[in-house]
Amino acid sequence: MKRFCNLINKNFELFSRHLHYFGKKTHLMYNHLPIITISRQMGSGGKPIADLVAFKLGSPWKVYHKDILDQIAQDARLEKQIVEDTDEMQKSVMSEIVFDALGKKYMSLPSYYKHLLQILSIIGKRGNAIIIGRGSNFLFPNALKIRIICEYKQRIEWTMKYDKLTRNEALKRIKESDLTRSNYTKTLFKHDNQKPHHFDLVIQTGPNLGIKEASDLIVYLAKKRFGL
Repeated sequence: MKRFCNLINKNFELFSRHLHYFGKKTHLMYNHLPIITISRQMGSGGKPIADLVAFKLGSPWKVYHKDILDQIAQDARLEKQIVEDTDEMQKSVMSEIVFDALGKKYMSLPSYYKHLLQILSIIGKRGNAIIIGRGSNFLFPNALKIRIICEYKQRIEWTMKYDKLTRNEALKRIKESDLTRSNYTKTLFKHDNQKPHHFDLVIQTGPNLGIKEASDLIVYLAKKRFGL
């Protein structure tokens, strides 16, 4: 538990610099902190691309993916500790972020989704975060929003190779993943994550555009967007 708290809290020292740089309106300041969201199809290389982007951008950039976010959201003690480490002004901004995205619907959500959105907003408002999935592009409209897609045949091949699955197993997992991710964003945010207008850039990986080239594109845009 301590390891995950440290992972998130490492960026605390950045606040004074960001507050000075981004102006006077609190919500506007946090909305413009450097955040990259990466939505991806299973088997498209989204996670290794995110890891490579973080490596190229350097400290204090961090990648937050499903395993980290789910562990926090499912562990009430960990979620409580992180929230307690957040001061009242930041909690107010966190509430604004969630309300802007969901409005009154937030109150009727299951506790897991409430915890998850709370953690996402804490991570996002601290900046220098690369958030994979979880509809984060809808939660942070001023983030650099990336969508990674891939030809179906290539997705199957990569899933078989890296997850050590048979072709039938890979096909089943990809179909289940596509359905689960689609249902998540439609249920929570009432949007279709497959529509390109939700993103600043859609990248199709495959034989002609690999992990390195995709990460180079994102790093270039991040430097332009955030003045890095």
